[in-house]
Amino acid sequence: MNEEILINITPQETRVAFVQQAAVQELHVERTLSRGRVGNVYLGKIVRVLPGMQSAFIDIGLERAAFLHVADIWHPRQAGQNGHHSAHGSAPLQPIEKTIYEGQTLMVQVIKDPIGTKGARLSTQISIAGRMIVYLPQEPHIGISQKIESEADREAVRARLTSVLPPGESGGYIVRTIAEDASCDELKSDVTYLRKTWTTIQSLALRSPPTTLLHQDLNLAQRVLRDFVTDETSRIQVDSRETFQMLSAFAEEFTPAVSSRLHHYTGERPLFDLYNIEAEILRALSRRVDLKSGGYLMIDQTEAMTTIDVNTGGYVGARNFDDTIFKTNLEAAHTIARQLRLRNLGGIIIIDFIDMENGEHRDAVLGELKKALSRDRTRVTVSGFSQLGLVEMTRKRTRESLAHVLCEPCPVCDGKGQLKTARTVCYDVLREILRESRQFNPREFRVVASQDVIDLFLEEESQHLAMLCDFIGKPISLQVESNLSQEQYDIVLM
Repeated sequence: MNEEILINITPQETRVAFVQQAAVQELHVERTLSRGRVGNVYLGKIVRVLPGMQSAFIDIGLERAAFLHVADIWHPRQAGQNGHHSAHGSAPLQPIEKTIYEGQTLMVQVIKDPIGTKGARLSTQISIAGRMIVYLPQEPHIGISQKIESEADREAVRARLTSVLPPGESGGYIVRTIAEDASCDELKSDVTYLRKTWTTIQSLALRSPPTTLLHQDLNLAQRVLRDFVTDETSRIQVDSRETFQMLSAFAEEFTPAVSSRLHHYTGERPLFDLYNIEAEILRALSRRVDLKSGGYLMIDQTEAMTTIDVNTGGYVGARNFDDTIFKTNLEAAHTIARQLRLRNLGGIIIIDFIDMENGEHRDAVLGELKKALSRDRTRVTVSGFSQLGLVEMTRKRTRESLAHVLCEPCPVCDGKGQLKTARTVCYDVLREILRESRQFNPREFRVVASQDVIDLFLEEESQHLAMLCDFIGKPISLQVESNLSQEQYDIVLM
């Protein structure tokens, strides 16, 4: 399976598409605005120490001075403490004025972005995130995520990590949940990357002036090289010269095996147009996905779960109806696996295949679904057909789904996906006028509503409107307000 990776760069955002057999398998989008500064490491200069607040203001080169609280100052653990000391640990905190002083240069890391008038919040405990593990150069311990539930699995991953640590390693590591199934090689490449990064930070700190940015988390394009390139990746195309040069330098230092597969795309047509990816993104945001066989899927993402319904559509070409259903379901299994990756849907997923009488057909469809899902980087568990003939599965949530990144709920229907009809709104209005006529005594009632609602009052519902006028003994006038949605209206007392 040859996979190509396409990287499209604009100043506002980076988009990455994974393409296999001319079909987009996965999409990642990173917006420049939402990257934030959390994780950045700076050489800071202490501007003021405030003993009363037990905190300090530190200049890290941003508009506003950043903020360091005494609890976020890291102290090497004292001998005799039994491994439970953290920055907030059991040792009594030294008063801040005895720990740091004005004018001092200090290596700090942002733990909270600046918001409104508040400066960024800092810590002096540095942690560098890799793909599966986090490196704590000042801490000599290995911690394992509690989400790896079985004690045996935790011990096994600890042993694998320990086996790849270089002799004399003084730093510590936190193993994230994602590393539960990681091989020694994967852990080793993470360790190498993290140690190299820390060495770079230290040497930069020695020769840089205060307020220098020493390190920032990898951007999406760099993460692609570090985390997503496999033996199956035939080439990586980048459509920006600047990013191509930056990635080439990064690859040379951290992922030399990838360098030769990096290409700068200079074609006339936009890279994403060439591979028809813009159209694919639109499709990945719509509910309906058409299958080649004439059938289609309906994908509905709700808070609690995602449901996928498979339909035959108008396709009854085959001589045998069972065959039609079987073929449609097989095709659906492939398409579903791809759509889950493409849309990055996580959590509980319920698939309603078209009912199959034949047990062998059912097994084959389930087998095909599992096979297609085996290419997914994200952890997936599939249980068989339930009593109701539904397939239940879960896919680990790793990041926001594509729809959540690119879309927001419809302001007209509030994400319900449906609107009251114009006629329903008409009847609401008539009831409301009747209610208000008992309370108020205006000269006339004026209905302000959307074009469709007013049109109905003028045409099919004109008789009901006239009857209401006679009943309440007051004129009712109509006014179109074009920027109102179909469900919105106002009744004005004149």
